[in-house]
Amino acid sequence: MITAEWEQRMAGAWASFDEHGEAQFLMLVEQIVAELPPDHPVALFERAGALDSVGRTALAVPLYRQALDAGLSGSRRRQAVIQLASSLRALGEAQESIALLTAELVAGSDELDDAVKTVLALALTDVGREREAVSIAVGALAAHLPRYQRSMAEYARLLTEPDPVADPEADVRS
Repeated sequence: MITAEWEQRMAGAWASFDEHGEAQFLMLVEQIVAELPPDHPVALFERAGALDSVGRTALAVPLYRQALDAGLSGSRRRQAVIQLASSLRALGEAQESIALLTAELVAGSDELDDAVKTVLALALTDVGREREAVSIAVGALAAHLPRYQRSMAEYARLLTEPDPVADPEADVRS
């Protein structure tokens, strides 16, 4: 069963990631998730994340999918989608990554929106859609700027949408 104490130990394991070698970190995560049933969505997700974090991306992908299929919910569900999409991108499956993240953008909004957009921008770049990628990245960054938020958001929009007020000839000459 997942308790506050269990969550604390899992958070501690992740916080100590840089203090462990690959095998040691995987063992630490495995010890904690072993307290859950093997097919528990959170156990599957944490195993996937651990494998992904040590570079075993191809092994992580099926576990992310299983976690999502098993009903992973809350913040971990969105993290799983982002991490799965990032892993797919790394494995050369950028189109599937784009599809997952595009759906995720309309599925709701939370503190992970910019992470969704960041991975989406990377995946778009992988398939030759650089203007769209920069538009998404600049749009996400604009919200965090202390000044120029409105103009940067507009510039981001104009990368992918024509300015209906602008003279088309002016665009050609500039």
